[in-house]
Amino acid sequence: MVTMRDDRGDAFDPECPTRVVLDRIGDKWTVLVIGALRDGPLRFTELRARIGGVAAKVLTQTLRAMERDGLLTRTVHAQVPPRVDYELTDLGASLGGPIQTLTDWAETHLTQILGARAAYDDSADAR
Repeated sequence: MVTMRDDRGDAFDPECPTRVVLDRIGDKWTVLVIGALRDGPLRFTELRARIGGVAAKVLTQTLRAMERDGLLTRTVHAQVPPRVDYELTDLGASLGGPIQTLTDWAETHLTQILGARAAYDDSADAR
């Protein structure tokens, strides 16, 4: 049985759909798409270039999943060639602040984390 508290899920309940939401917003491509779209809509090629290193197929799958979850909208403009814009919804934009905080934390602590990894790997090799 899914535990609900005041119309909220419970991420610690293994049956709660909150875990599916956490999977979506914890996905690196979702995080990068939200960051890229924070300043406004972008076309697919602009979005892919802004993110860098993402395969077209993976970006397409990510965008479809985000659209399904209500995090962004896809607008097709009737012109030749067709133009498609992606834009955050209010729900998607509400993730901008928390994701920016996490991104800032990751960028700030990157050196410490890489140092900890190297120390761990060195000690694991010594075992």
